Amino acid sequence: MHCLPLYENTTTRTGFHVQKQQQRILNLYMDFSTPLGARLCEVVQLQAEKTELVSDGIIGGKCTEMDQRTTNLFRVMILSVIVLPGPGQAELSSTFYDSSCPNLTTIVSSQVTSAIAAEARMGASLMRLHFHDCWVNGCDGSLLLDDTQTFTGEKTSNANNNSVRGFEVIDTIKTDAEAQCPETVSCADILALVARDSVFQLGGPTWEVLLGRRDSLTASRDDANTFLPAPTSNVSTLQANFAAVGMGTDEDLVALSGAHTFGKGRCSLISARIGGDPADPTIDPDYNATLNSICSAGASTLVDLDQDTPTDFDNAYYSNLLILRGFFTSDQVLQSEGGSTADLVLSYASDQDTFFTTFANSMIKMGNLSPLEGTDGEIRVNCRVVNPTVATM
Repeated sequence: MHCLPLYENTTTRTGFHVQKQQQRILNLYMDFSTPLGARLCEVVQLQAEKTELVSDGIIGGKCTEMDQRTTNLFRVMILSVIVLPGPGQAELSSTFYDSSCPNLTTIVSSQVTSAIAAEARMGASLMRLHFHDCWVNGCDGSLLLDDTQTFTGEKTSNANNNSVRGFEVIDTIKTDAEAQCPETVSCADILALVARDSVFQLGGPTWEVLLGRRDSLTASRDDANTFLPAPTSNVSTLQANFAAVGMGTDEDLVALSGAHTFGKGRCSLISARIGGDPADPTIDPDYNATLNSICSAGASTLVDLDQDTPTDFDNAYYSNLLILRGFFTSDQVLQSEGGSTADLVLSYASDQDTFFTTFANSMIKMGNLSPLEGTDGEIRVNCRVVNPTVATM
């Protein structure tokens, strides 16, 4: 029997009342035929083994073969392992380091300024690190960990390998922070501050960064492969992906996609979009010709995501979508598939202030995804490796 859908205002036998946002995510993940659902099935089964539910015969076998009682139990367990927004999820504070490391924001801002002065593209790269970190098991600095003998980290995942960059900038900031405030500032918090400063210094909005995250003790390439959105995604896939991590509104999806208003992308990621026969009807013919000309140099060639203002954080991304000049398929579909995402594209293209406000709010929300706090995790001394005393335990 296939898992039954979870309808509005459903209450499981444990008395857990499911809110609307949680219902949407549960419905997405109870479809175990999807890659995300299948991955979550594995995670929940592992948790079931730890709680001895499998040995009791309550959960076992295939995720798609469960009766009503088992399905309800499975829902409760899903709620315990997926990231869901809600009151009390995180209690971070913008004043967290006011006493313990009062010069932290100056340290970060100074190094971001230097990095962007040396290479304007670096601003987009630094902002992207925060996104790719938070999207995989929360904002915990796991992206920064190098591979070890005990785990393969996220840097070599499909979306990150030969793509994410700027780690040396984070290293420099961490070294400066350690010199002034030893074993105090987390790498996860540095990523959050760097993202804000990079956007602001290239013309975008600023926002209050909430701090107090701690760093993870491990990382997972498999989870990065599962949860980071692909550049070939359509709108429904993107909506499911965003909802899965607790960013379930179209405003979050369309606003955060606007980060593609600066930076570069590889030709290999758009080969299907620009090389179709017949041509993709959602790409402007002149833009298609330009991209094909640039990409004739090779699949690894880098191309400005925005041909006009490639190092400015502005709303040109949305104006480009309106004239079918979105770089990735996952960009253009926000406009070409119509519906609420297309309405938001038009709104942000027409009013940069509205885009900036929504983007800032979504960045704050994203930065609050499943952070480690209190005594969870650690404060790494070197962002690339787990502290030796922890690693040897």
